[in-house]
Amino acid sequence: MATSAPAGLEQTKPVDVVVHGHGNGFLQEIVSGTHRFSADEPVSYGGNDSAPGPYDYLLAALGACTSMTIGWHARHRKIPLEDITVSLRHSRIHAKDCEDCVTKEGMLDRIDVEVALTGPLSDEQRAMLMEIAGKCPVHRTLKSEISINLRAQAE
Repeated sequence: MATSAPAGLEQTKPVDVVVHGHGNGFLQEIVSGTHRFSADEPVSYGGNDSAPGPYDYLLAALGACTSMTIGWHARHRKIPLEDITVSLRHSRIHAKDCEDCVTKEGMLDRIDVEVALTGPLSDEQRAMLMEIAGKCPVHRTLKSEISINLRAQAE
C-alpha cells in the first residue's frame, strides 16, 4: 500500500494516513506510518462491527489529545496528577437546543467530554488542568474552521 502523495498532489511531506476499502463492505484498512489498523461500521449500519467506526476514531483522537495535553502540563508544572480518564460521547442535536451555538437551524454534531483527574490536586490545580484540557490541538482543530480539499486521484 503506497504512502506517498497521489500524482498531481503537491505537498511538502508524505501523506499522513492512507485508507483502503472495497466496494462490497464497510471494512477499511488504515496505514499511518508504521501502524496498521482497521475501521468498520456496526452491524446496525450494515457493517460487521470488526473494528471501531469512524466516529470512534474521532472521539479517540480528541480523548487521547486531551489526556496527553493534561498530562504534559501536569508533568511540566510538577502537579501531582496520578491518572486521567477522558470519556466521550458523540450525538446529533437540534441546533435550537444549543444555547452557545451560532447555528440555530437544523442539526449539529455534539461531543460531550468528561474528564476525571485523580491525585492529591488542589482546587486551583484541578481548575487549571481542566482549562488546559480545552486547549489540546485536536480540540482546537475541531472547534476551528476546517478546509477539506477533496479531489479524485489522477489515473
